[in-house]
Amino acid sequence: MEARKKIWEQVVWTWKPETEREAGDSIVRNILLHWFPARVALRSLSYSYSFWLGTISAVLFLILSITGVILMFMYVPSVDQAYQSVKDIEYAVSFGWFLRGLHRIAAHLMVAVVFFHMVRVFLTAAYRNGTAANQNRPLNWIIGIVLLLITLLLSFTGYLLPWDQLAYWAITVGTNIARAAPLVGESIRYLFLGGNEIGQSTLLRFYVLHCFFLPTLVLLLFSWHMWRVRKDGGLACVDQLALKQKRENVTPIKTKTYSLLGLARGRTAQVETSLINEDEHTVASSPNLTRRLLLVMLATLFISSALTFIARAPLEEPANASVTPNPAKAPWYFLWLQELVTDTTFKIGEVTINGALVGGILVPGVLIILLTVWPYLDRTSVNAVGGWFAKERRRQNAVFLFIVLTILALTIVGTFLRGTYWDFYWPWQSWPEMPKKF
Repeated sequence: MEARKKIWEQVVWTWKPETEREAGDSIVRNILLHWFPARVALRSLSYSYSFWLGTISAVLFLILSITGVILMFMYVPSVDQAYQSVKDIEYAVSFGWFLRGLHRIAAHLMVAVVFFHMVRVFLTAAYRNGTAANQNRPLNWIIGIVLLLITLLLSFTGYLLPWDQLAYWAITVGTNIARAAPLVGESIRYLFLGGNEIGQSTLLRFYVLHCFFLPTLVLLLFSWHMWRVRKDGGLACVDQLALKQKRENVTPIKTKTYSLLGLARGRTAQVETSLINEDEHTVASSPNLTRRLLLVMLATLFISSALTFIARAPLEEPANASVTPNPAKAPWYFLWLQELVTDTTFKIGEVTINGALVGGILVPGVLIILLTVWPYLDRTSVNAVGGWFAKERRRQNAVFLFIVLTILALTIVGTFLRGTYWDFYWPWQSWPEMPKKF
């Protein structure tokens, strides 16, 4: 028994170090904790600053990976067997409904969390470089935008796999919007579908993209994203604290070095953003950071599991190209585009404005380009970096929030207020009964 206890302590000691020395050694000796610095600023551990949205999105991706691998053993990527295999998972496999539902909920949550993570980074100006040398936060902002787009595509490719009416027509609407792109629209649609219609080639392409190619890209870009956070000196709120200390003219501790072993020369982000009185503002990553990581992981898993019980994954009739649902809607995260397509389709005299081109391609294209170049156009001072709603960023934040709220409003309209024939209905209005098809 004593021998087993010693073995257990050797395994878990890095997660509950008893001394400062052990806390530092745990980061070096544990392959998982090696992601993190030995000490971390207390302010960066605050839930009210980052809401830990980046960590939550990573946990959701882990849930998706685990449940996805299990589902792969039971799913058959064939138009003849895909629907039946999903039906077996839902009704015949023990806890199959829970695995499928958890995978679906985690996918939806990941889209929302990554989106709001981007909103948080913008509102705190965390995409801007601070006073430290060798920072490149604008690059990390661009990596984050790419991760958001891949997350949307990852969820979109998985939408088709059940091969039911909901999936089939959602993909039909989504790919028809892509078709409106000038010059390359038809080619992009053909590339996605593997032909001119949704069929076996489409299912196989979406399956490979969803199960291998896109997850691999997410993993690589996420690793790069995390590496850049470390290279840029941590979260931007640390820059705010370091800047405050400089304004207060805090005297450095003479016996303490602020570079690696006191031997590193030159200026780095880590050295420039080092806090003068670290003992007051920083704590050991293990166990302080690791405990919060565990808490966030458990909370994310609990909420995802609870939502799985509350909102069961739908499974409609098998996909049928000859029966069009009314209304046919895109996945919820693309409904703002579908609504925008409707709102930008109108006539000027005898000329009809193509809403698919304007609302489905040009507007989102402009938004993506604008987000990409925004850090390089931003001229606010370093005093605004890492702080919520800085006064000198009022106009920028107002414009950004207007765009975000417009997207959310269009999503709500498309989800709840669009009925048959894509007509507008208030919540208290009933939809007209559609004739039954025999």
